[in-house]
Amino acid sequence: MPFRARHDPQLEPDAIRAAVQHIHPAFRNSPQFVHEGLSDLAGIDVVLKVETVNPIRAFKGRGTWLAIAGLAGEGTIGSGRAVVAASTGNFGQGVAFAARAHGVPAVIFADEHANPTKLNRMRRFGATVIQQGRDFDAAREASEAYASAQGAFLLLDGADPRVAAGAATLALEVTDGIAAGDLPAITTAYVPLGNGALIVGVGAWLRHAAPGCRIVGVAAAGAASMVQSWEAGEVVETTEAATYAEGIACRVPIPEALDMMVGRVDELILVSEDQLRAAQAQLTAATGITVEGAAAASWAGVLADRRRDGPALVILTGSNVAPAART
Repeated sequence: MPFRARHDPQLEPDAIRAAVQHIHPAFRNSPQFVHEGLSDLAGIDVVLKVETVNPIRAFKGRGTWLAIAGLAGEGTIGSGRAVVAASTGNFGQGVAFAARAHGVPAVIFADEHANPTKLNRMRRFGATVIQQGRDFDAAREASEAYASAQGAFLLLDGADPRVAAGAATLALEVTDGIAAGDLPAITTAYVPLGNGALIVGVGAWLRHAAPGCRIVGVAAAGAASMVQSWEAGEVVETTEAATYAEGIACRVPIPEALDMMVGRVDELILVSEDQLRAAQAQLTAATGITVEGAAAASWAGVLADRRRDGPALVILTGSNVAPAART
């Protein structure tokens, strides 16, 4: 495979452990427990990690806080130099929340069809939101042009290892729970796969703390560019990302993310829209938590995997559902 494994100091075990103390407390120590109902459905113990009880209702707050705090501390961004990002919503919320706290102007690009719930929350956190392009990747292109023209800093989700390191801290909390005897040792981690930051972070930590754990990325069949790229060994762009789960709707992969995945991912699987919607409904019913489409991918992966053979990690990554999608 021609993707090249990268050595990023931020993704070393000691750095991930240290990163915990630099993340806003609201995003740390999220609920984690064996969910009996899901375990009964899967036929194995299911360790549920709930990343929705925080100011942005999504796991992205960990990595964005770490990245913004680091960039602000270095003087790369500040009151006189904005941070620019593109987002389907949760990354943008995290950037806006962290930027406001550090006194940094934030400009977030989103596509013309973006989830209004997420857009409104980005604005509430003080970001300037610009909607441009038919999908996320078109908005990302617009954000790159804007940052270049304005002399602003572009924070690209999937490319910055600090964002992945923030995500790694949720896996660290799981293995700490295992070490404390509160959770069973997991044999497989099912990770929603969008631009790759989450699976890079989770894989980086589990390779160290649970080397026998299988790392499985779960992508939408209608947005298969990351899986196709991984299998081809080169970046493969698709003409569209046809999934309702905007958080994993990737059409143009980030090369840096694919490089960082090398050595940290065991398998990638695709699930259909029907599988995602069924998993979303099951999770919502079982947990009493509003579950967004991308957050259902982890559970959909469990149900789709014929190789499941022991305790599994399911990450409930977000609960920002568009108004029309609520039940």
